[in-house]
Amino acid sequence: MFERLRDALRAALDAATPAGDLRDLARQMREAVIEAKVAVQELRDALGRTERELQAERQRLVDAERRGRLAAEIQDQETADVAQRFATKHGERVRVLERKLAAQRDEVALAERELAEMQAQLGRAERDRPVTEAERSAERAWRDLQQAGGVRPGVDPSDAGLKDDLDRATREAAAERQLREIKKRMKKE
Repeated sequence: MFERLRDALRAALDAATPAGDLRDLARQMREAVIEAKVAVQELRDALGRTERELQAERQRLVDAERRGRLAAEIQDQETADVAQRFATKHGERVRVLERKLAAQRDEVALAERELAEMQAQLGRAERDRPVTEAERSAERAWRDLQQAGGVRPGVDPSDAGLKDDLDRATREAAAERQLREIKKRMKKE
């Protein structure tokens, strides 16, 4: 599933291309990572649906077996036979869903590992990309401006825009932590 994206990332990292093209490749890599995150979430959602379906099917199996026992106790052979057929059907379905669930768990784990690898590659690509002469010149100009007492937008903590970005990032990180905790608690129940 992620092989196409992984190949694209490898090709981007291995390519000896001009700096302008590297920015474009980094953008493509970021898009690939976003697509991979969406795909991983979809796999997790499918896993959750299968878990719920398996739980319901197990309950149906227990109900069919109980009905069969009750029918046998009152010596209602016809109802006992029907209950046995349903118990067999639900038992087969439980076994299929258990195999499906195991395969989905393996698939989610694989996708998560591949996503982590893609994110690491993207981080390396963005960190290690060569700086162009224009970028070096701009950086020197900003440093000169800062030494002269000027303020560079986006790096001064008193900058309102940066404060808003930092506040939003803090809120998003807190919300993400709370969401993970809720998900953990829901899995335990």
